[in-house]
Amino acid sequence: MSAETMLLLWSMKEKHNPDSKFKLYFNTLPEVFNTGLSFGMEAIMALDGTLLLEEIVQAKEHLRAQYDELFPSLCNDHPDVFPPEQYRWEQFLWACELWYSNSMKIMFTDGKLRTCLIPIAGFLNHSTCPHIMHYGKVDSTTNSIKFPLSRSCNAGQQCFLGYGSFSSSHLLTFYGFLPQLDNYYDVIPLDIDVASNEDCADTDPTPDWTSHMVRGTWFSKNHGIFHYGLPPPLLDRMRRSRNPSLQSMTLTPESLEIEFEILGDLCSMFEEMRDGLGDPELDNRETTSWDVKLAVDFKDLQRRIFSSIVASCEAGCELVECEMQRYTL
Repeated sequence: MSAETMLLLWSMKEKHNPDSKFKLYFNTLPEVFNTGLSFGMEAIMALDGTLLLEEIVQAKEHLRAQYDELFPSLCNDHPDVFPPEQYRWEQFLWACELWYSNSMKIMFTDGKLRTCLIPIAGFLNHSTCPHIMHYGKVDSTTNSIKFPLSRSCNAGQQCFLGYGSFSSSHLLTFYGFLPQLDNYYDVIPLDIDVASNEDCADTDPTPDWTSHMVRGTWFSKNHGIFHYGLPPPLLDRMRRSRNPSLQSMTLTPESLEIEFEILGDLCSMFEEMRDGLGDPELDNRETTSWDVKLAVDFKDLQRRIFSSIVASCEAGCELVECEMQRYTL
């Protein structure tokens, strides 16, 4: 049995132990954590068209398989230690959510990294622009954990912690919220099948898969010709698929024609991905539960990212057309 599994079992037991020395801590914890792992079927279905749907389903299936390996065997073999009423699936999921959403990796003075639950510190919320960024090490002189401010926090202002370089899908699944500010780590994985040898009439095209990460184009500072706010590796790969001998980009009729083609392809691709999320007008926020609302908010974020890419492609096409007109006048 792994150390992580033993911590889960310990948490389930201590929660119901009236004599636990951690009783005050467990009494402060919510009965439900409302993370993506607790999404109901309606919320799961509301994620249709997103990769998050599959991620949450797989995560819950993994936890359920882990639970089934433990119970009811432990309850049957050791009923005095593992009373069935305290080790139901719902309580196992609660313990998993507790450690996912509240634990921290702490470096101790002996040089070992341990996963810990830290009272009070667990109440600090995450922000993409946090006040506390450098923490996670026991101070050898005071034998305590310090949380120094990286930027000022005024009286009465909520003090935010940086949980890490996590995407919004990760934060929703394991913490149960979406960041209020733009998250640089929100990326769309993109697998492109670009056929090589496509100009050879006597051979079949050979599939050539490449993987790329695309984020909202509002993060980019360069939306000019040959850039468009899009990832350079993605653009370069698509250019080389059309002209393998291409070394550098220059303003020529041939290169501009290639630019226009790849921007058109990308625009169509991301329009299709955006449309696959469904009609946003069908979402009724006023009558939805917490989990459905989170799912709808996540889909809105995905639409916003897709829309920014489509808009950048369309703006790029206009730039290219303006340059092409110089060669036709």
